[in-house]
Amino acid sequence: MAVTGTAVAVAISLPGSAGADDTPGGRAAVGVGAAGTAGSAGAAGSTGQQGTHGTRGADAQAQGGAPPPATVAPAAAEGEKGVGSDPLTDDELARAETLALTPPGAAAQQNVEGGRGPQHLGTGLADPLPGDGTRRAEVRFYDYGRDELITRTVNLTTGKVEKSGAQRGVQPSAHPEELREALELILASPLGKGVKEDYKDATGKELTSTAQLWFNGDLYRTYREANVPAQLTRCGEHRCVRLVTKVLNGAWIDTRDLIVDLSARTVTRVG
Repeated sequence: MAVTGTAVAVAISLPGSAGADDTPGGRAAVGVGAAGTAGSAGAAGSTGQQGTHGTRGADAQAQGGAPPPATVAPAAAEGEKGVGSDPLTDDELARAETLALTPPGAAAQQNVEGGRGPQHLGTGLADPLPGDGTRRAEVRFYDYGRDELITRTVNLTTGKVEKSGAQRGVQPSAHPEELREALELILASPLGKGVKEDYKDATGKELTSTAQLWFNGDLYRTYREANVPAQLTRCGEHRCVRLVTKVLNGAWIDTRDLIVDLSARTVTRVG
């Protein structure tokens, strides 16, 4: 099949129930894996909450009142606990992430959108120490400011971070928030023109938001590629992803030739 310069909309019937649950982002739950691991909630939801808080503060100042006083976050509540090698409970997952972000350096790190604090990638039950039944969680973050993978081990009994390390050139699978940001960058790029055209051809409507597409994907790894463009040679050191997308409950839109370097925030066509 000949492929033109724009992304090609291809109608594909998937076997079984594939494609039936075409919610935005659909089954792109890369951050939720084996029992006891989980990623963060969607970026859009957390951004909305922060925006509301910021608006209230601005309103108070506009009315001549003093800005709201700074508050200190309370200690993470323990909540429901698991036993032994049981998967981490939702309460343990939330508490582990909060405790792992306690060190002051976290404020200087950056998430995938360039905001303060590292990008959460996942949390899992850490391997037990010999003769010690204490449950610990291993929490992974990515600092886009330094392109470092950060791993912290949290003791869920004492609430202390017992171990912390940073590595460069180590790239775990992509989190759904990273995939969504990659799609945002594609749509904002001149190379996203073909995606928008194919969406309009398939639906008769304009593509203006990532919420109109189902998408999934993972890391672009240069060692698997026969030809790597010069713009992508730092992938591996940088965090780069490739997406697959489709119209919600509709045709596929081929975006596999568009690689997003999330560290440099660029989009490059391959092939």
